[in-house]
Amino acid sequence: MSRAPLSVLDLVPVASGSDAPTALRHSVDLAQQAERLGYARYWVAEHHLNDGVAGTAPAVVIALLAGATSTIRVGAGAVQMGHRTALSTVEEFGLLDAAFPGRIDLGLGRSGGRPPGGEQHGSPVPLVDRRTPEGLLVPEKVSLAALAGSPRFALQRELLQLPGAQSADYGEQADIISAFIEGSYRSDSGVRARVVPGERAALQLWVLGSSGGESAQVAGKRGLRFAANYHVNPAGVLEAVHAYRAAFEPSEQLPAPHVAVSADVVVAPTEAEARELATGYGLWVRSIRTGEGAIAFPTPDEARAWRWTEEDRALVQDRVDTQFVGTPGQVADRLEVLQRATAADELVVTTITHDHDDRVRSYALLAEEWSSSRRPRRLVQTK
Repeated sequence: MSRAPLSVLDLVPVASGSDAPTALRHSVDLAQQAERLGYARYWVAEHHLNDGVAGTAPAVVIALLAGATSTIRVGAGAVQMGHRTALSTVEEFGLLDAAFPGRIDLGLGRSGGRPPGGEQHGSPVPLVDRRTPEGLLVPEKVSLAALAGSPRFALQRELLQLPGAQSADYGEQADIISAFIEGSYRSDSGVRARVVPGERAALQLWVLGSSGGESAQVAGKRGLRFAANYHVNPAGVLEAVHAYRAAFEPSEQLPAPHVAVSADVVVAPTEAEARELATGYGLWVRSIRTGEGAIAFPTPDEARAWRWTEEDRALVQDRVDTQFVGTPGQVADRLEVLQRATAADELVVTTITHDHDDRVRSYALLAEEWSSSRRPRRLVQTK
């Protein structure tokens, strides 16, 4: 199996002691560096009401990033369709495609006030000590009851939707978006609606999902590209890619299944330094999963000062255990295991460190290692 192309997922993180304008400038710089380093795509996510994440409006951030680069594909990973209409989404991304033709990806996310993950039915492949035959760690599912019942989540839903509004059916939204782009949309009464710009846009359409549930089914049955979120819900990644491929029906856009899989990584010249840079990750994940909202990414010293409870540790252990942290060779080995275990066509890496220069260096070291023709192939475990 040849090495999958690498891409970047950016949350536009705010570091402790910094601010949102600085985070945006850092994202622009990172996109320029990613283009220079040969990354295939640069995706930004959509998050709301988080002190530590500035990526609230993907289309706006994409415009900034695409305007500062020239060749790398830029897109959303993903927009939250739970509080959007298909029309507004195609209008936004149609404008982006008109400004930056052939470079824009539109990733559709089911969320909109709902916690990540979903119903899971167990691994479709045998696991030994929670590992696949290739050595990929697939941890037990973690309960996110605190997140689902968070007052902040309820407030987010209330503030993002108009009074009395209900989220549209996700599959129907995907169908309408495709019809708008193809120029084939008709209302139930037969009225044609054209989205200009947007119709015939050269958008690459993706569905993002964390389990084998609705998102994987929507992507597969409609012949769309699918991105599975190992970095969000590592327990569900195998189920997600299996369900997508099982449901896949060829389309004009995509004759065969196409899968990207995401991973959290931190790379440094030594494993000790990489682990130091990743010290704040567990505390940052805790802030998300408790429903408090992502905190500004802490320094290692700030993270070490936190007084952990057993409940805290249990809440984040799956994410800490599946973050790929180490030297370029160590992290590349683990990404190769992830690719083999999921048969991924592409890999999407997300890296957050407190210092921007460390983050850029992590991506640079990984790109150099991943592209090396002299790189040996080894079967390794992923922790």
